[in-house]
Amino acid sequence: MILVTGGTGLVGSHLLFKLTESHTAVRAIYRREKTLERVKHVFSYFSDDADTLFNKIEWVEADITNIPQLQHAFKDITSVYHCAAFVSFEPDKYKLLRKINIEGTANIVNLCLSHNVKKLCYVSSISALGHYANPEKLITEKTDWNPEDDNSVYAITKYGAELEVWRGTQEGLDAVIVNPGIILGAGYWHGASSGHFFKRIYKGTKYYTKGMTGYVDIWDVVQTMLQLMASPIKNESFILVSENLSFETFFTETAKSLNVKPPKKEAKPWLLGMAWRLDWLSHLILGKRRSLSKQTATSAISVTVYDASKIKDALNFQFKPIKTSINEVSQLFLKDL
Repeated sequence: MILVTGGTGLVGSHLLFKLTESHTAVRAIYRREKTLERVKHVFSYFSDDADTLFNKIEWVEADITNIPQLQHAFKDITSVYHCAAFVSFEPDKYKLLRKINIEGTANIVNLCLSHNVKKLCYVSSISALGHYANPEKLITEKTDWNPEDDNSVYAITKYGAELEVWRGTQEGLDAVIVNPGIILGAGYWHGASSGHFFKRIYKGTKYYTKGMTGYVDIWDVVQTMLQLMASPIKNESFILVSENLSFETFFTETAKSLNVKPPKKEAKPWLLGMAWRLDWLSHLILGKRRSLSKQTATSAISVTVYDASKIKDALNFQFKPIKTSINEVSQLFLKDL
C-alpha cells in the first residue's frame, strides 16, 4: 500500500487523483477534516466521478510530528510520498517550520526504516538549493548550499529536511528527492501556494518586479514523482522546472489569461526595501502577521535560473510549456469564481 503525507495539499491532492485513477491501494494523511473538501474539489475538476475516486482513499487523521499517530498510518505501507510541509516566510515562524519540516521529515524517514518501506519520494523545493553570485549561472542539483547566505526560514528548514532524507539513505532507505520550482496548479487560491498569485492578479495589481525564478506545472511534478518511484533510480535529487521566467512575464501572461489588466509599474529595489521594513515595523508595534520579509523582497528582485536537464535525461521527460499551464489554471480559477 502507498502512503501519501500532506494529502490535502496542492501536490498531495493531485497526486492522489492520479493514484486513485490507476486503482492503486492508497492511504493518505490529513490533519483537519474540513480540508478533505479541498481534495474532492480538485478531483471534480478532472472527473465526473470524483466521489468514487475520493472514496478509494483510506484516510488517516495524523500529524507528522505525532509518532503514535504515524505508527498507525504506516501499517502495511510499502512506499511513501512525503508531500506534507509547512510553508511560511515569516521569520517568527522559524521554530514551527523546524518542527514540521525537519522533525516531521525525520519521523517519516525513521518510520520508513523501521517498517521496511521500499522507497520514499520527498517533495522539497528549489529554495533548498544553493545559489551562485553570478545570476546567469544555471543552478543544478550539485550547486552547493551556503549556510552563510541570507536564506529564508522556509529554505533553511527544507534544506534541513533534505538532510534527514539523505541520512535515511545512509541507513538503508531508498529515496528520491524532487525540487520543484513555483508549482502552478488549481484549487488552492489562498495561503502560500501559487494560487494566491492568480487571485492577486485577478483582483488587480499595479506592480511587477524584474526578478526571475523557475516554474513548473502541477501535473509535471506528479508525473515525475510517479515515474521516479516506478524506476530503479534511487538516492538522487531532481530539479523540476519547466521554464525560468521573470515575475513581470509571469504576471503579464497570467493577467492575459484572466482577462484583466497586467501590472504596469516596476517595483524598484528601494521601494521593496522600504516595504519590508514597514512590514517589520507593523509586526513589531501592532503585532500584525508578516507579509513581506527581507528575504522575500530580495528574492522578488533576484535572478535565479535553474537547469532541469537531469530529470529530462533520466526519464526522457518533456515539461508542459508554462504558458499552457498558466492558461489551464486561469480557466479553473475563473470557473471557481
